[in-house]
Amino acid sequence: MSTDHIDRLGATATVTGTNFLVWAPDAERVDVIVEGVSHPLHTTADRGYWTQHVDGVAHGEHYRFSVDGGEALADPASAWQPDGVHGASAVVDTGLFEWSDAEWRGRGLAGSVIYELHVGTFTAGGTFVTAIEELPRLAALGITTIEVMPVGQFAGERNWGYDGVLPYAVQHSYGGPVALAKFVDAAHRLGLAVILDVVDNHVGPEGNVLARYGPYFTDSYNTPWGPAVNVAEAESDGVRRYFIEQACRWITEYHLDGFRFDAVHAVIDPTANPFFEQLNDAVRVAAVAARRTVVLIAESSDNDPRHVHTSDRAGIGFDAVWCDDVHHTLRVALTGDRRGYYVDYAGSTDELADIVEHRWKFRGQYSEARRRRHGRPVDDVAPHRFIACSQNHDQVGNRPAGDRPDYHITPAQRRFLPSTVLLSPYTPMLFMGEEYGERAPFPFFVDHTDPAILAATRAGRRAEFEGADWDVDVPDPGAIDTFRSAILDPSIASSEPHRSMLAMYTRLLHLRATVDPIANPAATQRVQQHGDVVLIARTIDECTSTLVLNAGPSAESVAVDGNVEFDSDATAWGGSGATRAAPGAITVPGFTAVLIVG
Repeated sequence: MSTDHIDRLGATATVTGTNFLVWAPDAERVDVIVEGVSHPLHTTADRGYWTQHVDGVAHGEHYRFSVDGGEALADPASAWQPDGVHGASAVVDTGLFEWSDAEWRGRGLAGSVIYELHVGTFTAGGTFVTAIEELPRLAALGITTIEVMPVGQFAGERNWGYDGVLPYAVQHSYGGPVALAKFVDAAHRLGLAVILDVVDNHVGPEGNVLARYGPYFTDSYNTPWGPAVNVAEAESDGVRRYFIEQACRWITEYHLDGFRFDAVHAVIDPTANPFFEQLNDAVRVAAVAARRTVVLIAESSDNDPRHVHTSDRAGIGFDAVWCDDVHHTLRVALTGDRRGYYVDYAGSTDELADIVEHRWKFRGQYSEARRRRHGRPVDDVAPHRFIACSQNHDQVGNRPAGDRPDYHITPAQRRFLPSTVLLSPYTPMLFMGEEYGERAPFPFFVDHTDPAILAATRAGRRAEFEGADWDVDVPDPGAIDTFRSAILDPSIASSEPHRSMLAMYTRLLHLRATVDPIANPAATQRVQQHGDVVLIARTIDECTSTLVLNAGPSAESVAVDGNVEFDSDATAWGGSGATRAAPGAITVPGFTAVLIVG
């Protein structure tokens, strides 16, 4: 059992019992109620913190806090809610976790291939334990890093995860904290890193008790999803500690290998010590103590180089940032869809070439969607520090029915799309199931038990798509069938055309790991355009790989030397086999990606 760090927030099991620590800066009295028995807490030397050690309290015992004699509430730093957000918190003795990864040292960003999954729909069982059964096939595919969508405790049994209200707690319907530890340990045994999608920009609506304890939120600005987090106003030191300690404990107690931080642009922080810079520094200190490399990824639409610059350059210090521009321009090119934020993208070949060369599209240009100039140049940052994809939970799930791109593009385009991403200079990310052509959609779903919140969620989802020319109905987010429709069926990978699709992805990831100019982020890069063809040449140690991308509908011929190592139009993947290579030149069919090495 743990005997140290008893100044940690929440409940910490010790040899003799459990230490409780909670932040309630305006309280005059705080009690902890353990299995029905109340124990008064006392103040600490740090303003606003209340603590008490209670003998004999062990792993699994239930407790709540009462502030100034009021209603018994869940612990803001609860690690476990066995009965959901409205139930009692439970003590977690992390010393009982069984680990076999003592030699695991993490995995850096370079050479990574990320796989985004949602625990509840990744398998029919919807738990960490059933997800473990699928990890060997991901390792065999060539995945290096699992990105798990948020697991912080949310209301009900099913949710995307971005409505979490107790961010320290592992969702009970996924199996709780012990199950997460088992999942991470199993992944490490297979050489897979695990990073967690973390939401620090807002807290969900149902079961949110944080404001009952202190000024966790601010009215100075708003988010589209919930109350804005107070990181810059009075008492914000306590709020910062709460979220920073949460991140560090994922590293130290659950052996996680890093994070994807949701919508960092939605945290407004005018202070001289930015919240995310402080958080990143603390996580890296925790990682050094754990002797493990961590990867810190920001999701941001700001196109701000400061996110990936280090503190000595007035940066925030993330290792990487999501880059949606590749997805957006490819989607417009293949579907012609320019609704919503796609209005900013032409889907042209020169746009694709420009984005690949300069990392992202908006570097100070005028954005029609924003009606202002947007972004700054970022050419000094290596391409692998940008995460690109052809699918992710947002770009699939933020369509009315959550339908995947497969429904809207031709088979040739379906092969071209991931080939472009997986052989690009960016760090690629797959969305669960895309590797075999999963047909299940990923619609938005919730399980709110508060009728008013559920009604508001339904109305908000319908309103989100009003005024646009959508030819589908918006599924009811609260209906169980909406959730069930999203559950993957990997068994279809044994039949065509899914079998060929999986074979193609496997080949792509093998090439990404073994072709030096693609695998090594130190490779130099040259981007050229010839008609509808983009050529991406990468060179290291006198070896050059050239990715030939024909993003138009007609065959194109270009001058290029080397051996064809991959052809998205090959018959092995269900293509026509129409690519024609000759010494010094190649003719590539429409919507085809070819990799040449020489």
